[in-house]
Amino acid sequence: MHFISEDLEDYVANHSQNEPELLAKLNKETYQKILQPRMLSGHFQGRVLSMLSKIINPENILEIGTYTGYATLCLAEGMAKNGSIDTIDLNEELFDFQKKYFDLSEWRNQIVQHLGSGIDIIPTLNKKYDLVFIDADKENYINYFHLIVPIMNKGGIILSDNVLWSGKVVEELDPKDTSTKILLEYNQLLNNDTRVETVLLPIRDGLTVSRVL
Repeated sequence: MHFISEDLEDYVANHSQNEPELLAKLNKETYQKILQPRMLSGHFQGRVLSMLSKIINPENILEIGTYTGYATLCLAEGMAKNGSIDTIDLNEELFDFQKKYFDLSEWRNQIVQHLGSGIDIIPTLNKKYDLVFIDADKENYINYFHLIVPIMNKGGIILSDNVLWSGKVVEELDPKDTSTKILLEYNQLLNNDTRVETVLLPIRDGLTVSRVL
């Protein structure tokens, strides 16, 4: 679903910083070889993630949902010099694809890939995080949030993707549509939880920025 016209979307992208060459190659190969390539963050949202990371300059980043690693590399652009990224994904078939591009980047030694469920892996991470990006199975967004908040540094930022869910959040709810139901609850949680302050941005499929108080 396009929330603004495709012409305006093109204008926005054309008047934002170009994606680095490595990301352009990753983008192209994802569309050539990987199922559901629209899951990729892509040029414009990738530049938004990069800009937010550069503003925050996080030491430790957590990403839930790696896919092909595009957003991972965007977030890495703003990471502190001695920082690290933990990125979690269930799909073992994408592990080597991700690693190929991570190894081609300047952050090859700072990106740690975790294969498995975020619900299982997050409790094993012995770090405090400055920036978290949630872009995984929507049914667990609320669970991820409650696991993440206690391991965030004060002032840390949680980014949540796909929170507009192709506009379904303002349509009549299909009782069988679990993903939309959970996202409606999640968006309400972010707006009401006193541990964070949140703004929902209508970027691509919706991106919330939540600051831990």
